[in-house]
Amino acid sequence: MTPHVPILPDEIVNEVLNVADLGISMVHIHARDSASGKPSHDKEVYGEIIGGIRKKQKDLILCVSTSGRVFNRLDKRSDCLNLEGELKPDLGSLTLSSLNFNKQASVNSPRMIQDLARRMLERGIKPELEVFDLGMINYAKYLIQRGLLQPPYYFNLILGNIACAQADMLHLGLMINELPEESIWSVGAVGDYQLKMNSIAIAAGGGVRVGLEDNIWYDAERTRLATNRDLIERIVYIAKAMGREPLSPKEARALLKL
Repeated sequence: MTPHVPILPDEIVNEVLNVADLGISMVHIHARDSASGKPSHDKEVYGEIIGGIRKKQKDLILCVSTSGRVFNRLDKRSDCLNLEGELKPDLGSLTLSSLNFNKQASVNSPRMIQDLARRMLERGIKPELEVFDLGMINYAKYLIQRGLLQPPYYFNLILGNIACAQADMLHLGLMINELPEESIWSVGAVGDYQLKMNSIAIAAGGGVRVGLEDNIWYDAERTRLATNRDLIERIVYIAKAMGREPLSPKEARALLKL
């Protein structure tokens, strides 16, 4: 849908290095197979991306995806968590329930979620808790009770998906109010809602998830396809206008106790 999404490992590495100067502290990575361009959970592909980034940017927090949109086998979804040494990711995404997108389902059974959480706990990888609805926060509390999540908890609250929490202040406020103690949160949103909800997150004292995974357009009229750099530059400008500076990667690591 846009030529600005990086596909090959070298393209993803260069994309990250191209925006590192803007104040980013964390990168949410989706790997793709070099031959087909289709999504991949192969640890070798993730290792190539992580290694390329860390040659130049050692402090950036790197998060790999265990998404259920394409694969629904534990061995595939957890493969990227098996990297060792300097290639081991800091975070792994963990979506806390199944959900429907416009044309696709993300299937996350209770057993799959718990097995992925257990694998991350064993490997010393912090879950990036992806929350699309209020009930998913309640499920995070259940995982805490079972000893599968350790504080501080990092939540990505993603709003505006057609079948989930909508992109308004009431939905976001309810979600923030329900977060467990010792939680750190960022806000993302789908499509046209990204800019609005990112801005509300800054005003409310939270973090921001921004980028082409959630929104490919720069303007609401959809006359200009965005780049990741476009979207980051704009949100950093808004944050600084509100008197907030982005955390450095080292500061973010300290906050998350990585």
